[in-house]
Amino acid sequence: MNILQGKNAFISGATGGIGKSVAHALVDSGCNLFLTSTNDKSLQEVIDSLSNKNVVVAGLSGDLNKIKDVYAIIKAAKAKFNSIDVLVNSAGIFPNFNLFDSDDDRFEETFNINFRSAFMFTREFAKGMVKNEWGRVVNIGSSSAYAGFGGTSMYCSSKHALLGFSRAIHDELKGSNVRTFCVSPSSTQSKMGKATIGQDYSTFLKPDDIAKYVIFVISFNSNIMSEEIFLKRMIVQ
Repeated sequence: MNILQGKNAFISGATGGIGKSVAHALVDSGCNLFLTSTNDKSLQEVIDSLSNKNVVVAGLSGDLNKIKDVYAIIKAAKAKFNSIDVLVNSAGIFPNFNLFDSDDDRFEETFNINFRSAFMFTREFAKGMVKNEWGRVVNIGSSSAYAGFGGTSMYCSSKHALLGFSRAIHDELKGSNVRTFCVSPSSTQSKMGKATIGQDYSTFLKPDDIAKYVIFVISFNSNIMSEEIFLKRMIVQ
């Protein structure tokens, strides 16, 4: 039995490598989608690529660094669907700055997009999940949530925050049958992955494989639970 059939899903960062792959995988599982990303043209292209399926696909672009845009997206998603059953927080930026080259504005932008947006989307959409006593929250973390790498202190710290948040809300919401997952992949073949310095891009994880893991872990309705999923590369170069 496909427990995702007919569920309503929300994905941030839906035009990124992982977000787009998860969108296609959720549609193939029978989910309706509400998508968001920064670029309106790119978002519409993803929506159009999914619109020939027997599901409802909608979306709204916005800048997750701006709190008013985040609330506008939440309002639009709630207007489109009575409730969001599956939330995938995939939006993120990858600033490559040494500690002394960073500045306050870039720090704030990194945390607003990588962490605050996930916090706000979860807080607002999980209300319906708790009411319905069913829900899935998927936070797309990073291997950087478990380690620190020079030149990426803002990114690493934002992903550490996301991991801690995932652990906390898993404990807070599990009594209402709302399951929270932090899926933390190693470097991935995406626009963000291309910004990684000093590694062989051909060895990076494929977004479609990560999407398969996401669908797998959220598809259990029994007492089994994989709270944290750390996806590593077999070969690192």
